[in-house]
Amino acid sequence: MSDLQDPVLGWYDEHARDLPWRSPSASAWSVMVSEFMLQQTPVVRVLPVHAAWMSRWPAPAALAAESTGEAVRMWGRLGYPRRALRLHAAATAIVTEHGGEVPTAYGELLALPGIGDYTASAIASFAFGQRHVVLDTNVRRVFARAVGGAEFPPASVTRAERDLATDLLPADDATAATWAVAVMELGALVCTARDPKCGDCPIADRCAWLAAGRPAHDGPPRRGQAWDGTDRQCRGRIMAVLREAEGPVHSSRIDAVWPDDVQRERCLAGLVADRLVEAAGPSTYALPS
Repeated sequence: MSDLQDPVLGWYDEHARDLPWRSPSASAWSVMVSEFMLQQTPVVRVLPVHAAWMSRWPAPAALAAESTGEAVRMWGRLGYPRRALRLHAAATAIVTEHGGEVPTAYGELLALPGIGDYTASAIASFAFGQRHVVLDTNVRRVFARAVGGAEFPPASVTRAERDLATDLLPADDATAATWAVAVMELGALVCTARDPKCGDCPIADRCAWLAAGRPAHDGPPRRGQAWDGTDRQCRGRIMAVLREAEGPVHSSRIDAVWPDDVQRERCLAGLVADRLVEAAGPSTYALPS
């Protein structure tokens, strides 16, 4: 065993957050919904939306029976609403190809619409207790610091990172599954991107980055996500109008929420191309049916 495993697992046993998708009674579908929602979105924002989804759609078949527009509407302000379309498509595939049950095998999960390596590994690990490398931003940051001595990992996952994560993975399935979520939790709560709490870290005494004096990141500049005036903000304003309406919306209502005509038209066209919005008439728009 790596000398990182025992202290991280012990820390997690004491400090793990009580989240609904981690409950022993949580379904694989609950875990799957959470993984879609947690992509680029903080837990605090996901919690109420996850609860609402599970109340309305407690199984894949319930979501698959609804329109994609309803999925987008319920997605609310989580952002990146294409995730709602992908989750709906995955639910439909689960119904048609797997009898309405979330598949247990990594390969079958990977074959579902909208699911890549990370999400398939996370569901297989967290929902079914399997042994998989689960590399999200938090995990990669912990490994970069503790083992690599760097403040941040590379911009995209490298073969070296994957090999390291494989080497650190406990041998038995149950411990490996706990390890995957424990390292993720450590990155989310202690080994954070900004202001890491090294004094609270269970592996501070063996962290290469801390031992080196916490050297600053010397790679390409890390770009923050701008918001004001961006296409993302414009698209969000348009989507808010459509989510709050009970039926098709005249274009004049969309015009009123964004002053830049060129940007607004570009964003509206992009939303239609992404199938998040559809033209309901010559001058009206609606969520997809």
